[in-house]
Amino acid sequence: MVNKEKRILEGEKEKRVAQLDGWKLTDGKFIVKRYRFTDFLTGVQFVNHIAEFSEEIQHHPFISIDYKMVTLKLTSWNAKGLTELDLTCAQKYDGLYESITGK
Repeated sequence: MVNKEKRILEGEKEKRVAQLDGWKLTDGKFIVKRYRFTDFLTGVQFVNHIAEFSEEIQHHPFISIDYKMVTLKLTSWNAKGLTELDLTCAQKYDGLYESITGK
């Protein structure tokens, strides 16, 4: 069983993040992605789905809403860096985006 709260080793971060669609590693401990929407309300709907999921698992991203763009930023404070849980959440958020937009 994988410990989802264990920090990903320095030498593995870039390789692991590169496997995610559109996510970028920043400051060595965050992953960030911007999602574009056709309108503001669809972006807010996406954020509401993220909020519900985040509450269920008790792992919350930084969220920024700027008109038709939502930016998500993930890290694990307890592990002081990027963890398997962050990568799992990134994939979940991509799936939520696809289900809402059909893209």
